[in-house]
Amino acid sequence: MITKELIKAVTITLLKRAETTLPSDVKAALLSAYEREVSEIARVQLAAMLENVRLAEELQRPICQDTGLPLFFVRLGRCDSLILSELETGIRDGVAAATERIPLRSNVVDPLTRQGEGGNVGEKIPYIHYAVDPAVDSVELTVLPKGGGSENVSAFTILPPRQEAEAKEAITRFVLQTVVEAAGKPCPPTIIGIGLGGSADLAMALAKRALLRPVGARHQEERLARLEASLLEAVNQLGIGPMGLGGKTTALDVHLEVAGAHLTSLPVAVNFQCWAARQARATIHPDGRVEYA
Repeated sequence: MITKELIKAVTITLLKRAETTLPSDVKAALLSAYEREVSEIARVQLAAMLENVRLAEELQRPICQDTGLPLFFVRLGRCDSLILSELETGIRDGVAAATERIPLRSNVVDPLTRQGEGGNVGEKIPYIHYAVDPAVDSVELTVLPKGGGSENVSAFTILPPRQEAEAKEAITRFVLQTVVEAAGKPCPPTIIGIGLGGSADLAMALAKRALLRPVGARHQEERLARLEASLLEAVNQLGIGPMGLGGKTTALDVHLEVAGAHLTSLPVAVNFQCWAARQARATIHPDGRVEYA
């Protein structure tokens, strides 16, 4: 049985794991960047990141003082025992409890008064992205704590429609312009999520969802996988490097997600995740069993 209390407990565990233990693919990518770097100042920055990751995991303390905005991605399967209102209440209660227990910095405030309720909860926060998957009978919860530095340099544009080759060139120019303007603000080396198509809101949601894919995992469509690889190479040729101090690795990866576009427009959204690319995932089965990944 999937209950509100179970969702709360899973949420607390997910936030603890995400905030203190970097995913293995990100750790491997940082180590690889360190090993191939030739700039001494870049190697110093990457070494500090790797030591930070080691200590955070060993001491079970947050990797970064900015513990992020609590964003959740929920994949709903065929699960008769789940009540959506209890799912959302469980996540909200879990975020508030985790803020006190871990502890986390209370980042959520009213956009105008700049005052907060505490506990990292507020109007429509924690935010939950939903997807439906009728092929499974479980519920999957993924937490993506989103730091302010990387979120603040997000960018969106709507390009005029073009043929594919010209569209790719225009997309590349916009992405590179965005990365140059962001410079060291998103704490590179970053993971860059790009959403193409849809409406303005959908494009940015796709860009965030793209950040969930493991470093090195290319898009299943070959044409998009080639574009991801091309963009990653172009970004790293900019030489911005770790923390914006120069070096070979400005991004650990670039991921694309795509939706159908209106025939008169080409929406492009760019969303960054800092080097501390935190996330954690759990699968909850109808009988209450929980598997963490």
